[in-house]
Amino acid sequence: MMSEPLLKPIHILLVDDNPNNLKVLSESIHRCGWKALMATDGESAIEQTEYAHPDLILLDVMMPGLDGFETCCRLKANPMTQDTPIIFMTALSDATDKVKGLEIGAVDYITKPFQHEEVIARLKLHLKISQLTRTLEHRVQERTSALTQSLEQLKETQLQLIQSEKMSTLGQLVAGIGHEINNPIGFISGSCSHIDEYVNDLLRLVNLQQQKQVNPDQEIQELMEEIDLEYLIEDLPKLLGSINQGIKRLKEISLSLRTFARSDISSKVEFQIHEGINSTLTLLKHRLKDQGDRPKIEVVKQYDTLPPIICYPGQLNQVFMNIIANAIDAFDDLHQKRSDQNIAACVPNTITITTSIEHQQQTISICIEDNALGMPSEVQARVFEPSFTTKPVGKGTGLGLAISYQIIVDKHYGQINCYSTLGMGTKFMITLPSS
Repeated sequence: MMSEPLLKPIHILLVDDNPNNLKVLSESIHRCGWKALMATDGESAIEQTEYAHPDLILLDVMMPGLDGFETCCRLKANPMTQDTPIIFMTALSDATDKVKGLEIGAVDYITKPFQHEEVIARLKLHLKISQLTRTLEHRVQERTSALTQSLEQLKETQLQLIQSEKMSTLGQLVAGIGHEINNPIGFISGSCSHIDEYVNDLLRLVNLQQQKQVNPDQEIQELMEEIDLEYLIEDLPKLLGSINQGIKRLKEISLSLRTFARSDISSKVEFQIHEGINSTLTLLKHRLKDQGDRPKIEVVKQYDTLPPIICYPGQLNQVFMNIIANAIDAFDDLHQKRSDQNIAACVPNTITITTSIEHQQQTISICIEDNALGMPSEVQARVFEPSFTTKPVGKGTGLGLAISYQIIVDKHYGQINCYSTLGMGTKFMITLPSS
Protein backbone atom coordinates (compact mmCIF):
# COMPACT_ATOMS: atom_id res chain seq x y z
CA MET A 1 0.00 0.00 0.00
CA MET A 2 1.30 3.44 -0.90
CA SER A 3 1.94 5.83 1.97
CA GLU A 4 0.22 9.21 2.00
CA PRO A 5 1.87 12.51 3.01
CA LEU A 6 1.38 13.29 6.71
CA LEU A 7 -1.31 15.87 7.37
CA LYS A 8 -0.22 19.04 9.14
CA PRO A 9 -1.99 22.29 10.05
CA ILE A 10 -2.50 24.69 7.14
CA HIS A 11 -0.39 27.84 7.50
CA ILE A 12 -1.24 30.92 5.42
CA LEU A 13 1.10 33.90 5.33
CA LEU A 14 -0.70 37.27 5.15
CA VAL A 15 1.40 40.14 3.76
CA ASP A 16 -0.14 43.61 4.01
CA ASP A 17 0.99 46.93 5.49
CA ASN A 18 -2.59 47.66 6.62
CA PRO A 19 -3.27 46.24 10.13
CA ASN A 20 -7.05 46.28 9.56
CA ASN A 21 -6.70 44.07 6.48
CA LEU A 22 -4.49 41.64 8.42
CA LYS A 23 -7.05 41.50 11.24
CA VAL A 24 -10.01 40.82 8.93
CA LEU A 25 -8.14 38.17 6.95
CA SER A 26 -6.69 36.42 9.99
CA GLU A 27 -10.14 36.16 11.61
CA SER A 28 -11.56 34.58 8.45
CA ILE A 29 -8.65 32.13 8.28
CA HIS A 30 -8.91 31.13 11.92
CA ARG A 31 -12.62 30.37 11.50
CA CYS A 32 -11.65 27.79 8.87
CA GLY A 33 -9.24 26.09 11.28
CA TRP A 34 -6.11 27.37 9.52
CA LYS A 35 -3.11 29.09 11.09
CA ALA A 36 -2.32 32.70 10.08
CA LEU A 37 1.20 34.09 9.82
CA MET A 38 1.60 37.84 9.28
CA ALA A 39 4.10 40.22 7.68
CA THR A 40 3.79 43.94 7.02
CA ASP A 41 6.48 44.26 4.33
CA GLY A 42 8.15 42.27 1.54
CA GLU A 43 11.46 41.59 3.29
CA SER A 44 9.71 40.10 6.33
CA ALA A 45 7.51 38.01 4.05
CA ILE A 46 10.55 36.51 2.30
CA GLU A 47 12.22 35.68 5.63
CA GLN A 48 9.08 34.04 7.06
CA THR A 49 8.55 32.00 3.88
CA GLU A 50 12.09 30.65 4.07
CA TYR A 51 11.88 29.40 7.67
CA ALA A 52 8.12 28.79 8.19
CA HIS A 53 7.28 27.29 4.76
CA PRO A 54 3.63 28.42 4.62
CA ASP A 55 1.19 26.48 2.47
CA LEU A 56 -0.01 29.64 0.71
CA ILE A 57 0.77 33.37 0.64
CA LEU A 58 -1.76 36.22 0.39
CA LEU A 59 0.37 39.09 -0.92
CA ASP A 60 -0.66 42.76 -1.20
CA VAL A 61 0.50 44.51 -4.38
CA MET A 62 0.96 48.04 -3.02
CA MET A 63 3.37 48.19 -0.07
CA PRO A 64 6.10 50.65 0.88
CA GLY A 65 9.66 49.55 0.17
CA LEU A 66 9.58 46.14 -1.51
CA ASP A 67 6.23 45.95 -3.32
CA GLY A 68 4.24 42.81 -4.01
CA PHE A 69 5.57 42.25 -7.55
CA GLU A 70 9.23 42.39 -6.50
CA THR A 71 8.52 40.22 -3.47
CA CYS A 72 6.86 37.63 -5.74
CA CYS A 73 9.80 37.70 -8.19
CA ARG A 74 12.28 37.06 -5.36
CA LEU A 75 10.22 34.23 -3.92
CA LYS A 76 9.93 32.58 -7.34
CA ALA A 77 13.68 32.97 -7.94
CA ASN A 78 14.54 31.18 -4.68
CA PRO A 79 14.51 27.33 -4.92
CA MET A 80 13.42 27.17 -1.27
CA THR A 81 10.26 29.24 -1.83
CA GLN A 82 9.50 29.05 -5.56
CA ASP A 83 6.79 26.39 -5.19
CA THR A 84 4.76 28.26 -2.55
CA PRO A 85 1.45 29.39 -4.15
CA ILE A 86 0.98 33.17 -4.13
CA ILE A 87 -2.37 34.97 -4.40
CA PHE A 88 -2.18 38.71 -4.99
CA MET A 89 -4.50 41.18 -3.30
CA THR A 90 -5.26 44.17 -5.52
CA ALA A 91 -7.85 46.88 -6.13
CA LEU A 92 -10.69 46.30 -8.63
CA SER A 93 -9.37 49.01 -11.00
CA ASP A 94 -5.90 47.47 -11.22
CA ALA A 95 -6.80 45.03 -14.04
CA THR A 96 -3.38 45.28 -15.69
CA ASP A 97 -1.72 44.48 -12.35
CA LYS A 98 -3.74 41.27 -12.20
CA VAL A 99 -2.31 40.08 -15.52
CA LYS A 100 1.21 41.11 -14.46
CA GLY A 101 0.85 39.16 -11.22
CA LEU A 102 -0.16 36.00 -13.08
CA GLU A 103 2.73 36.40 -15.52
CA ILE A 104 5.39 36.60 -12.79
CA GLY A 105 4.16 33.50 -10.99
CA ALA A 106 1.04 34.16 -8.91
CA VAL A 107 -1.75 31.58 -9.11
CA ASP A 108 -4.68 33.95 -8.54
CA TYR A 109 -5.77 37.34 -7.23
CA ILE A 110 -8.31 38.59 -4.69
CA THR A 111 -10.02 41.92 -5.21
CA LYS A 112 -10.24 44.66 -2.58
CA PRO A 113 -12.52 45.37 -0.77
CA PHE A 114 -12.59 41.76 0.44
CA GLN A 115 -15.64 39.55 0.29
CA HIS A 116 -15.41 36.83 2.94
CA GLU A 117 -17.01 34.09 0.83
CA GLU A 118 -14.79 34.81 -2.20
CA VAL A 119 -11.59 34.86 -0.12
CA ILE A 120 -12.36 31.53 1.55
CA ALA A 121 -13.48 29.91 -1.74
CA ARG A 122 -10.31 30.93 -3.58
CA LEU A 123 -8.07 29.87 -0.67
CA LYS A 124 -9.76 26.46 -0.53
CA LEU A 125 -9.39 26.04 -4.30
CA HIS A 126 -5.67 26.79 -4.37
CA LEU A 127 -4.94 24.89 -1.18
CA LYS A 128 -6.62 21.92 -2.82
CA ILE A 129 -4.58 22.38 -6.01
CA SER A 130 -1.39 22.75 -3.95
CA GLN A 131 -2.22 19.70 -1.87
CA LEU A 132 -2.98 17.70 -5.02
CA THR A 133 0.36 18.75 -6.48
CA ARG A 134 2.26 17.70 -3.35
CA THR A 135 0.38 14.39 -3.21
CA LEU A 136 1.17 13.65 -6.83
CA GLU A 137 4.84 14.51 -6.34
CA HIS A 138 4.96 12.18 -3.30
CA ARG A 139 3.44 9.34 -5.28
CA VAL A 140 5.65 10.00 -8.29
CA GLN A 141 8.67 9.23 -6.08
CA GLU A 142 7.24 5.74 -5.55
CA ARG A 143 5.53 5.12 -8.88
CA THR A 144 6.98 7.55 -11.42
CA SER A 145 5.83 5.71 -14.51
CA ALA A 146 2.23 5.28 -13.25
CA LEU A 147 1.68 8.95 -12.46
CA THR A 148 3.51 10.73 -15.29
CA GLN A 149 0.31 11.15 -17.29
CA SER A 150 -1.56 12.58 -14.26
CA LEU A 151 1.19 15.15 -13.72
CA GLU A 152 0.97 16.24 -17.35
CA GLN A 153 -2.79 16.64 -16.99
CA LEU A 154 -2.25 18.81 -13.92
CA LYS A 155 0.19 21.03 -15.84
CA GLU A 156 -2.38 21.39 -18.63
CA THR A 157 -5.05 22.34 -16.08
CA GLN A 158 -2.75 25.01 -14.65
CA LEU A 159 -2.16 26.39 -18.15
CA GLN A 160 -5.89 26.52 -18.75
CA LEU A 161 -6.40 28.33 -15.44
CA ILE A 162 -3.80 30.98 -16.32
CA GLN A 163 -5.25 31.39 -19.82
CA SER A 164 -8.76 31.72 -18.43
CA GLU A 165 -7.66 34.27 -15.83
CA LYS A 166 -5.80 36.33 -18.44
CA MET A 167 -8.76 36.46 -20.81
CA SER A 168 -11.20 37.14 -17.96
CA THR A 169 -9.04 39.98 -16.64
CA LEU A 170 -8.61 41.41 -20.13
CA GLY A 171 -12.37 41.27 -20.66
CA GLN A 172 -12.91 43.21 -17.42
CA LEU A 173 -10.29 45.75 -18.48
CA VAL A 174 -11.94 46.29 -21.86
CA ALA A 175 -15.39 46.61 -20.32
CA GLY A 176 -14.07 49.24 -17.93
CA ILE A 177 -12.31 51.15 -20.68
CA GLY A 178 -15.39 51.01 -22.87
CA HIS A 179 -17.55 52.39 -20.08
CA GLU A 180 -15.09 55.11 -19.07
CA ILE A 181 -14.01 56.24 -22.55
CA ASN A 182 -16.94 55.78 -24.92
CA ASN A 183 -19.24 58.28 -23.22
CA PRO A 184 -16.66 61.11 -23.11
CA ILE A 185 -15.65 60.35 -26.70
CA GLY A 186 -19.26 60.66 -27.82
CA PHE A 187 -19.70 63.91 -25.93
CA ILE A 188 -16.46 65.40 -27.30
CA SER A 189 -17.23 64.23 -30.84
CA GLY A 190 -20.69 65.80 -30.75
CA SER A 191 -19.34 69.01 -29.26
CA CYS A 192 -16.58 69.27 -31.86
CA SER A 193 -19.08 69.34 -34.72
CA HIS A 194 -20.73 72.37 -33.11
CA ILE A 195 -17.35 73.98 -32.36
CA ASP A 196 -16.37 73.64 -36.03
CA GLU A 197 -19.59 75.38 -37.01
CA TYR A 198 -19.20 78.13 -34.40
CA VAL A 199 -15.55 78.79 -35.30
CA ASN A 200 -16.39 79.04 -39.00
CA ASP A 201 -19.15 81.55 -38.18
CA LEU A 202 -16.80 83.63 -36.02
CA LEU A 203 -14.09 83.63 -38.68
CA ARG A 204 -16.64 84.72 -41.28
CA LEU A 205 -17.69 87.54 -38.95
CA VAL A 206 -14.08 88.65 -38.39
CA ASN A 207 -13.35 88.62 -42.13
CA LEU A 208 -16.51 90.60 -42.87
CA GLN A 209 -15.68 93.19 -40.21
CA GLN A 210 -12.19 93.62 -41.65
CA GLN A 211 -13.64 94.15 -45.12
CA LYS A 212 -16.24 96.67 -43.95
CA GLN A 213 -14.00 98.62 -41.57
CA VAL A 214 -12.02 101.00 -43.77
CA ASN A 215 -10.23 102.80 -40.92
CA PRO A 216 -9.71 100.28 -38.14
CA ASP A 217 -9.65 101.49 -34.55
CA GLN A 218 -6.11 101.83 -33.15
CA GLU A 219 -6.89 99.69 -30.09
CA ILE A 220 -8.39 96.95 -32.29
CA GLN A 221 -5.35 97.11 -34.58
CA GLU A 222 -2.98 96.64 -31.64
CA LEU A 223 -4.96 93.68 -30.32
CA MET A 224 -4.91 92.08 -33.78
CA GLU A 225 -1.14 92.37 -33.82
CA GLU A 226 -0.83 91.12 -30.25
CA ILE A 227 -2.80 87.93 -30.89
CA ASP A 228 -1.41 87.55 -34.44
CA LEU A 229 -4.89 87.35 -35.93
CA GLU A 230 -3.67 86.27 -39.37
CA TYR A 231 -1.82 83.25 -37.95
CA LEU A 232 -4.74 82.45 -35.61
CA ILE A 233 -7.19 82.38 -38.54
CA GLU A 234 -4.84 80.05 -40.42
CA ASP A 235 -3.98 77.72 -37.52
CA LEU A 236 -7.31 77.36 -35.71
CA PRO A 237 -8.95 75.10 -38.36
CA LYS A 238 -5.80 72.93 -38.32
CA LEU A 239 -6.06 72.51 -34.55
CA LEU A 240 -9.69 71.51 -34.84
CA GLY A 241 -8.73 69.02 -37.54
CA SER A 242 -6.10 67.51 -35.22
CA ILE A 243 -8.68 67.18 -32.45
CA ASN A 244 -11.05 65.37 -34.81
CA GLN A 245 -8.23 63.03 -35.86
CA GLY A 246 -7.51 62.31 -32.19
CA ILE A 247 -11.16 61.48 -31.57
CA LYS A 248 -11.15 59.18 -34.58
CA ARG A 249 -8.03 57.44 -33.26
CA LEU A 250 -9.62 56.92 -29.83
CA LYS A 251 -12.66 55.34 -31.48
CA GLU A 252 -10.37 52.99 -33.45
CA ILE A 253 -8.53 51.94 -30.29
CA SER A 254 -11.79 51.32 -28.44
CA LEU A 255 -13.09 49.20 -31.32
CA SER A 256 -9.81 47.26 -31.49
CA LEU A 257 -9.99 46.48 -27.78
CA ARG A 258 -13.53 45.15 -28.13
CA THR A 259 -12.53 43.07 -31.16
CA PHE A 260 -9.42 41.74 -29.44
CA ALA A 261 -11.03 40.64 -26.17
CA ARG A 262 -14.14 38.93 -27.46
CA SER A 263 -16.25 37.33 -24.73
CA ASP A 264 -16.30 33.86 -26.29
CA ILE A 265 -14.87 31.49 -23.70
CA SER A 266 -17.87 29.14 -23.60
CA SER A 267 -18.67 28.62 -27.28
CA LYS A 268 -17.24 29.10 -30.75
CA VAL A 269 -18.55 31.87 -33.00
CA GLU A 270 -18.03 33.05 -36.57
CA PHE A 271 -15.01 35.34 -36.90
CA GLN A 272 -12.92 37.02 -39.59
CA ILE A 273 -9.25 36.30 -38.90
CA HIS A 274 -8.05 39.58 -40.44
CA GLU A 275 -10.11 41.56 -37.92
CA GLY A 276 -8.29 39.81 -35.09
CA ILE A 277 -4.84 40.41 -36.58
CA ASN A 278 -5.61 44.07 -37.31
CA SER A 279 -6.99 44.69 -33.82
CA THR A 280 -3.84 43.15 -32.32
CA LEU A 281 -1.63 45.39 -34.46
CA THR A 282 -3.63 48.43 -33.36
CA LEU A 283 -3.07 47.57 -29.70
CA LEU A 284 0.67 47.11 -30.35
CA LYS A 285 0.99 50.21 -32.53
CA HIS A 286 2.82 52.17 -29.84
CA ARG A 287 5.50 49.47 -29.63
CA LEU A 288 5.96 49.36 -33.40
CA LYS A 289 6.94 53.03 -33.53
CA ASP A 290 10.47 54.40 -33.07
CA GLN A 291 11.68 53.57 -29.56
CA GLY A 292 14.50 56.00 -28.86
CA ASP A 293 17.38 54.85 -31.04
CA ARG A 294 15.57 51.74 -32.25
CA PRO A 295 14.02 52.32 -35.70
CA LYS A 296 10.34 51.64 -36.21
CA ILE A 297 9.12 48.18 -37.15
CA GLU A 298 7.39 47.94 -40.52
CA VAL A 299 4.41 45.58 -40.74
CA VAL A 300 3.84 44.08 -44.19
CA LYS A 301 0.38 42.54 -44.61
CA GLN A 302 -0.09 40.05 -47.45
CA TYR A 303 -3.70 39.03 -46.97
CA ASP A 304 -5.55 36.49 -49.08
CA THR A 305 -9.36 36.61 -49.26
CA LEU A 306 -10.43 34.47 -46.31
CA PRO A 307 -13.91 33.30 -45.33
CA PRO A 308 -15.03 33.68 -41.70
CA ILE A 309 -14.23 30.63 -39.58
CA ILE A 310 -15.91 29.15 -36.51
CA CYS A 311 -13.54 29.62 -33.57
CA TYR A 312 -12.84 31.23 -30.20
CA PRO A 313 -11.86 34.73 -31.42
CA GLY A 314 -10.50 36.00 -28.11
CA GLN A 315 -8.21 32.99 -27.78
CA LEU A 316 -6.89 33.29 -31.35
CA ASN A 317 -6.25 36.98 -30.75
CA GLN A 318 -4.23 35.99 -27.70
CA VAL A 319 -2.07 33.79 -29.96
CA PHE A 320 -1.51 36.67 -32.40
CA MET A 321 -0.62 38.96 -29.48
CA ASN A 322 1.91 36.48 -28.04
CA ILE A 323 3.69 35.91 -31.35
CA ILE A 324 3.80 39.54 -32.54
CA ALA A 325 4.81 40.84 -29.09
CA ASN A 326 7.63 38.27 -29.01
CA ALA A 327 8.80 39.50 -32.42
CA ILE A 328 8.89 43.08 -31.13
CA ASP A 329 10.87 41.90 -28.09
CA ALA A 330 13.32 40.22 -30.46
CA PHE A 331 13.84 43.50 -32.36
CA ASP A 332 14.44 45.30 -29.04
CA ASP A 333 17.08 42.70 -28.12
CA LEU A 334 18.61 42.93 -31.61
CA HIS A 335 18.88 46.71 -31.37
CA GLN A 336 20.45 46.49 -27.90
CA LYS A 337 22.98 43.96 -29.20
CA ARG A 338 23.85 46.21 -32.13
CA SER A 339 24.18 49.23 -29.86
CA ASP A 340 26.53 47.35 -27.52
CA GLN A 341 28.69 46.30 -30.49
CA ASN A 342 28.34 49.66 -32.28
CA ILE A 343 26.89 48.01 -35.39
CA ALA A 344 24.56 49.95 -37.72
CA ALA A 345 21.30 48.40 -38.93
CA CYS A 346 21.59 47.19 -42.51
CA VAL A 347 17.96 46.28 -43.29
CA PRO A 348 14.62 47.67 -42.02
CA ASN A 349 12.93 45.93 -39.09
CA THR A 350 10.06 44.03 -40.68
CA ILE A 351 7.22 41.78 -39.51
CA THR A 352 5.48 40.12 -42.45
CA ILE A 353 2.00 38.64 -41.94
CA THR A 354 0.74 36.39 -44.73
CA THR A 355 -2.63 34.64 -44.90
CA SER A 356 -3.81 32.07 -47.42
CA ILE A 357 -6.50 29.45 -47.96
CA GLU A 358 -6.17 25.87 -49.15
CA HIS A 359 -9.54 24.90 -50.59
CA GLN A 360 -8.74 21.20 -51.06
CA GLN A 361 -7.48 20.72 -47.52
CA GLN A 362 -10.19 23.10 -46.20
CA THR A 363 -7.65 25.00 -44.12
CA ILE A 364 -6.41 28.55 -43.75
CA SER A 365 -2.84 29.52 -42.92
CA ILE A 366 -1.42 32.48 -41.02
CA CYS A 367 2.33 33.08 -41.30
CA ILE A 368 3.95 35.65 -38.97
CA GLU A 369 7.61 36.21 -39.83
CA ASP A 370 10.27 38.63 -38.56
CA ASN A 371 13.84 39.39 -39.59
CA ALA A 372 15.15 39.88 -36.06
CA LEU A 373 17.60 37.77 -34.02
CA GLY A 374 16.35 34.30 -34.76
CA MET A 375 17.12 31.51 -32.31
CA PRO A 376 19.47 28.52 -32.02
CA SER A 377 18.10 25.06 -32.75
CA GLU A 378 18.11 23.98 -29.09
CA VAL A 379 15.88 26.95 -28.18
CA GLN A 380 13.62 26.46 -31.21
CA ALA A 381 13.02 22.84 -30.15
CA ARG A 382 11.65 23.96 -26.76
CA VAL A 383 9.65 27.13 -27.54
CA PHE A 384 6.28 25.44 -26.93
CA GLU A 385 7.30 23.85 -23.61
CA PRO A 386 5.51 25.24 -20.53
CA SER A 387 7.68 27.59 -18.43
CA PHE A 388 10.58 27.55 -20.92
CA THR A 389 11.87 31.07 -21.50
CA THR A 390 15.12 32.80 -22.44
CA LYS A 391 13.96 36.12 -20.95
CA PRO A 392 15.19 37.51 -17.61
CA VAL A 393 13.15 36.95 -14.43
CA GLY A 394 10.11 39.23 -14.42
CA LYS A 395 10.15 39.68 -18.22
CA GLY A 396 8.29 36.49 -19.09
CA THR A 397 7.20 33.12 -17.71
CA GLY A 398 7.52 30.98 -20.83
CA LEU A 399 3.76 30.34 -20.83
CA GLY A 400 2.80 32.51 -23.82
CA LEU A 401 3.77 30.08 -26.59
CA ALA A 402 2.77 27.02 -24.53
CA ILE A 403 -0.72 28.49 -24.18
CA SER A 404 -0.70 29.44 -27.88
CA TYR A 405 0.08 25.82 -28.78
CA GLN A 406 -2.78 24.61 -26.59
CA ILE A 407 -5.21 27.10 -28.15
CA ILE A 408 -4.32 26.17 -31.73
CA VAL A 409 -3.90 22.39 -31.35
CA ASP A 410 -6.24 21.40 -28.51
CA LYS A 411 -8.98 24.04 -28.83
CA HIS A 412 -9.09 24.51 -32.63
CA TYR A 413 -7.64 21.21 -33.94
CA GLY A 414 -5.06 23.10 -35.96
CA GLN A 415 -1.26 23.17 -36.15
CA ILE A 416 1.39 25.69 -35.11
CA ASN A 417 5.06 25.36 -36.04
CA CYS A 418 8.14 27.49 -35.47
CA TYR A 419 10.95 27.87 -38.01
CA SER A 420 13.97 29.96 -37.09
CA THR A 421 17.53 30.62 -38.23
CA LEU A 422 19.96 32.24 -35.83
CA GLY A 423 20.83 35.73 -37.06
CA MET A 424 18.14 35.66 -39.78
CA GLY A 425 14.73 35.70 -38.10
CA THR A 426 11.80 33.57 -36.96
CA LYS A 427 8.60 32.38 -38.63
CA PHE A 428 5.46 30.97 -36.99
CA MET A 429 3.10 29.06 -39.26
CA ILE A 430 -0.47 28.51 -38.03
CA THR A 431 -2.94 26.25 -39.83
CA LEU A 432 -6.65 26.19 -38.88
CA PRO A 433 -9.69 24.35 -40.25
CA SER A 434 -11.71 26.66 -42.50
CA SER A 435 -14.99 24.91 -41.79
